[in-house]
Amino acid sequence: MFRHDKQLLKDVRVDGPNPNYANLLQEQLGGPQGELKAALQYLSQSYRIKDPRIKDMFLDIACEELGHMEMVATMVNLLNGHQPDAMNTTVGNVEAAVLTGLTPMLANASGYPFNAAYINETGDLAADLLSDIAAEQRAKVVYQYLYRQINDSGVREAIDFLLNREEAHNTLFRMAFNMLEETGSLSDWGVTADSQQYMDLSNPGAYFKQNSIGNPQPPKFNVPTQPNIQRSSVTQ
Repeated sequence: MFRHDKQLLKDVRVDGPNPNYANLLQEQLGGPQGELKAALQYLSQSYRIKDPRIKDMFLDIACEELGHMEMVATMVNLLNGHQPDAMNTTVGNVEAAVLTGLTPMLANASGYPFNAAYINETGDLAADLLSDIAAEQRAKVVYQYLYRQINDSGVREAIDFLLNREEAHNTLFRMAFNMLEETGSLSDWGVTADSQQYMDLSNPGAYFKQNSIGNPQPPKFNVPTQPNIQRSSVTQ
């Protein structure tokens, strides 16, 4: 069950209307690295997770991503202003001025509608967590690009908050990955000769040697000290 709290995760303001930049922000509403993609991906992945600790984390982050989406939509609304202004919309998505009455669309900056194919889920917790780590990293990069292209102090303040929250999620997913035991795709890691061999196919090879993998182990991440997480007998 979900309930809506009318208070934004962080209050949003803008210095003034900027319909062209509103189009750029659409990328984080309906684009492949956007907030809707993240919320739906983590929510759908959570349905298969058996470890109650990690499942709870996924659901918490998914809910927060919906809050991020609400913040982005609020910024798009404020930047679009009160009157359709298609003549000053010089790039990408002009539908807000000619189709939706300035309502933020579930579309990217070029006007392409959100596509559920953006969402990755495998049922393998290790694979899904690695996908989520990459998703948070890409979302932060998009926010960094957006930050550099606006001088509006209110927009910059909101984007700075959002990109740092993506960083926090990235850290949490890495911590969850380190909690995994050798289950699923992490089982029997590096036990065959094929999994231990580096194929040096660049001639001349200068950096990696044919047998440089050695005794491979499942990957781990260097993350801050783990919080006080209750133990669980379920690992996936």
